[in-house]
Amino acid sequence: MDQLKQKWLDALGKPSYTKTYGKATLVSSFSTDEFDAEWYRQENGDGKTQRVLMLLPKHLEENSPAIVIPFYFPEALLAFDHATGEELEYYKGLEMMLHLVRRGYVVISADAYHLNYIDSDKDRRDFTRWQDAANSLRADHPYYSGMGKLVDDTRLLIDLLDSDGRVDSSRIGIAGHSLGGKMAFYTGCLDERIKVIVASDFGIGWHQTNWKDDWYWGKDAKRLEEAGFDHSELLTIAQKPFCLIAGLYDTDESLEIALRADGYENDGEKLKFINHATGHRPPMWTLDQGYDFLDKWLK
Repeated sequence: MDQLKQKWLDALGKPSYTKTYGKATLVSSFSTDEFDAEWYRQENGDGKTQRVLMLLPKHLEENSPAIVIPFYFPEALLAFDHATGEELEYYKGLEMMLHLVRRGYVVISADAYHLNYIDSDKDRRDFTRWQDAANSLRADHPYYSGMGKLVDDTRLLIDLLDSDGRVDSSRIGIAGHSLGGKMAFYTGCLDERIKVIVASDFGIGWHQTNWKDDWYWGKDAKRLEEAGFDHSELLTIAQKPFCLIAGLYDTDESLEIALRADGYENDGEKLKFINHATGHRPPMWTLDQGYDFLDKWLK
């Protein structure tokens, strides 16, 4: 098992700098009727920082469970920008931070590296920012994949939760959709501090989605597939509860891939598979089932 894990870690690669970062500084806070919120700046290498948002339930219990929710930027997971008062209509239905803080979880998310690795005047939803950031990352660190960067930055959020006295570090889960699903799946499988994973329509098979894009694996995706790397191996490493929500990129074939992992059966217990088959956006009932899965293993 250790050799299998090291194989994947070697493939993800390492930056040229020594990874001795992670310090987080509280920048500001605000409150709503439903939660309290804290904004941090967290060091994430090369003299750069990532914006981090943590939400805490109003009636926070000591040693509360927590969920890491990686995505493009935290405001999308609220469908609202508190700083500007803007409703983010495009992200309506994906308010995973809001859904889970209502269930009593401490939740945390951060900007993905396309927003903090390079300076850019482009809109944060402009996908060419991803290509620009990936090009710069590869030029600076030739032996570091975009996927490796996404995993490392997500693990920093676990570090922050792990050091927070309000959080029960033995009850941390991870959940994500699309890009966030990729980040949740990889990080959850490779970081032993994560106890349960929920991932929505991220495309677990190499051919199911855009793993070959430079901000993920780039040209290495084909090489890894030809070398026999299979995402079921990550589940074999993880040996932890996994809920996969399929819709467009993930299909019934995704269940077959997951079942190739050691220690998993299609019994709805350790492995739960939900295929709404209605498109990429998960209906609320599927998210609720995913949240119930988190509750089962963390509460």
